[in-house]
Amino acid sequence: MSQTFNWHKEAEKQWNDRAEMWNSKSREMWDDGSRCTIVPFLTKHVTKGKIADLGCGDGYGSYLLYKAGFNVTGLDLSEDMVTRANERVNDERISFVQGDLTDLPFKDESFDAAMAINSLEWTEVPYKGLEEMKRILKPGGRLCVGLLGPTAMPRINSYRRVYGEEVICNTMMPWELQKMAEETGWTYVEGQGVYKRGVEDHHIAQLDEELKQALTFMWIFIFEKK
Repeated sequence: MSQTFNWHKEAEKQWNDRAEMWNSKSREMWDDGSRCTIVPFLTKHVTKGKIADLGCGDGYGSYLLYKAGFNVTGLDLSEDMVTRANERVNDERISFVQGDLTDLPFKDESFDAAMAINSLEWTEVPYKGLEEMKRILKPGGRLCVGLLGPTAMPRINSYRRVYGEEVICNTMMPWELQKMAEETGWTYVEGQGVYKRGVEDHHIAQLDEELKQALTFMWIFIFEKK
């Protein structure tokens, strides 16, 4: 990347531009669509405490965590998204701030758990984001990460890289995240796929995890901080 391309600013701009569209679709995605299994999967592994929703968007996922009994702090790079999130509910158990995933404005070991859905792959150096997540979690804290799978349409955002253009390359593979996490102080607990339409459940059950990940729109991980 040249010095004229600012990854952080470009990501912020893109999500500000998408805020209205995202806000119109987020409730359906979390209630009935591609994200409907995430909160139930997370609450299977984390039942209470303080949780950070990192890349919270308009805050609907954070709101579901709040309804599940968590004290929630949502963070997003987009000022527009944070504004919309703050309008959703007024309660001391839920709040929203603007911030960078690779430089979180939180104290060390201040959360029991964290959730990051379709956000880590938007950072220029995902390792830095993962390290920040580890820093803010208490020992034994759990992290739920949702990473776009190989067949996810939003990966088209990085398409113009094939022409040599400077773009945000949100193309990290699920296996890459798991390998990086296991090399840097996390324990893999469980994974779960959100599959493209047309993939039959009885076919999936016969595959190993690597092949399952290859068919996903999103792969959801639970990691534990060692």
